Amino acid sequence: MKYFVNENCIGCGLCVETCPEVFVMTDEEVAKAQQCELEEEVDERAREAMEDCPVDAIENA
Repeated sequence: MKYFVNENCIGCGLCVETCPEVFVMTDEEVAKAQQCELEEEVDERAREAMEDCPVDAIENA
C-alpha cells in the first residue's frame, strides 16, 4: 500500500518514529511519505502510523 501525507500535518514526527522506512521529515518540518514497495512488516507499521496520526494527515494513496 502507498501512503500520502496531506496538508493537515503538524510535524509532530509520530509517523517518522513509528515507521522511518516510509515517513521522513521535510525541510518545511512536516512529514512526507516515500513511495516505495513495502514489505508486510513495514506496511503494518505504516498503517499503524496512519491510524495513530493525531490530525489524520496520512492517507492511503
